[in-house]
Amino acid sequence: MSFSKLVFAPLSYTGWGALEQLLPEVGKYAPKKILVVTDPMLAKIGLTDRVTGPLKTGGYEVTVYTEVVPEPPLETGENLVTFTRNNGFDMVIGVGGGSALDLAKLAAVLATHEGKVADYLNLTGSRSVEKKGLPLVLIPTTSGTGSEVTNIAVLSLETTKDVVTHDFLLTDVAIVDPELTVSVPPKVTAATGIDALTHAVEAYISVNANPATDALALQAIRLIARSLRKAVENGEDKQARTDMSHGSFLAGLSFFNAGVAGVHALAYPLGGQFHIAHGDSNAVLLPYVMSYIRRSCETRMADILDALGGNSSFLSDAEASYKCVDELKRIVQDVGIPSTLAGFKIPETALDSLTADGVKQKRILARSPLPLLEADIRKIYQSAFDGVPTEPD
Repeated sequence: MSFSKLVFAPLSYTGWGALEQLLPEVGKYAPKKILVVTDPMLAKIGLTDRVTGPLKTGGYEVTVYTEVVPEPPLETGENLVTFTRNNGFDMVIGVGGGSALDLAKLAAVLATHEGKVADYLNLTGSRSVEKKGLPLVLIPTTSGTGSEVTNIAVLSLETTKDVVTHDFLLTDVAIVDPELTVSVPPKVTAATGIDALTHAVEAYISVNANPATDALALQAIRLIARSLRKAVENGEDKQARTDMSHGSFLAGLSFFNAGVAGVHALAYPLGGQFHIAHGDSNAVLLPYVMSYIRRSCETRMADILDALGGNSSFLSDAEASYKCVDELKRIVQDVGIPSTLAGFKIPETALDSLTADGVKQKRILARSPLPLLEADIRKIYQSAFDGVPTEPD
């Protein structure tokens, strides 16, 4: 007998104006001191005020923490957890992109635990998360990471990345309001959008995929494919922003349950060694990984092609899978992201070290429909450097 475990965020509000649900939900927990973890730029432009303003008017004591950086290093997580422990907060609210949301998860959960954040890392940690943390509300301001509905917090190490992961990192409330994404600049819209697309694509071809995650992933791909280019071109396009917000949310639910695979495993070293944004790292690798594993999931790639807006009706699965790779590469190029590692000024001499770090991501690589060994990973990085999709010998 085969069965699947499905876990979803306990409570989520999605859609234009969803932020109105913040005060009623916060009120259920009757907090006295609230920590708001947010990106410094969001605080500077006043977007964070849309969260803190109503809270202060409601009589809550609010502290805003802005020591958030993209692809946050372990030290950033350690500092935030220490700050949270030392100041007696009884609720955490994360506002921003994936970095702010992941850090908010760490603050909420590990503030009630002992030891360092490093002790809880997946690859090298010696401790396990054992209990629920502080009440947590997550409010994304980008459409990409899906962090608001996952149990993972990602941190950058010296040359790669690692995660703290446990179901206790799941938020209590997710508020996904596309109106908060309108001010996101085109470059960030593009990178986070491709990140969301990658989540959906990898969830659909994952060895852990099931009918529920399939439905979520395909609908996410449809929404993102029809709206990402529009959102990049015109950030004030309400329908495009709404589609992207919903697409990212559904992709998050899908990949949280089915998992991501080769693209993410190989993307982590790009962020760790060269500090490339996570969305860009996924984008530059997506077509090359999918080309390499194509023969292991041709039928599913035909489905993805249809969801992207193509038509596989008169094609064999093999033909459709080739067209799927072409369409994924086209989307990346259309939104202005370099389509090769060389385009990010990564030297060819770095491919060996990238491979060495990529092969360590065994937890993620295990979900690939085609097992990716060290030689395979090296070939994919070379393919992405050269800009020429390839396949196993």
